[in-house]
Amino acid sequence: MDRIIRYAKTVQEVIIEHQSFANQAGNQHYECVFDTANNRFLLVDVGWQNDERFYAIVIHIDIIEGKLWIQRDATEDGIVDALLAAGVPKDHIVLGYRSPFIRQFTEFAVA
Repeated sequence: MDRIIRYAKTVQEVIIEHQSFANQAGNQHYECVFDTANNRFLLVDVGWQNDERFYAIVIHIDIIEGKLWIQRDATEDGIVDALLAAGVPKDHIVLGYRSPFIRQFTEFAVA
């Protein structure tokens, strides 16, 4: 349980850092969505471009069975490096946006 709490805190810190950086970069608005009861963490991009409304999920990470599942990563540099720098081991990171077949060829957890 301690690991899950630590990972939840780490994920929130990494996403908040991305939000701060992204909000400084332009006229879009980035929002953190943290569902700590279910261990789901998102960064969403919301706003208007001309007369068109846009909404995009930039980052989506779930904690499932003690591992960080990266469901979506539309960041320029990738979220994995920030998680590794924060001390999360590669075998606790699942690239959920990759097919199960491809995951076996990465350096990260398969599930």
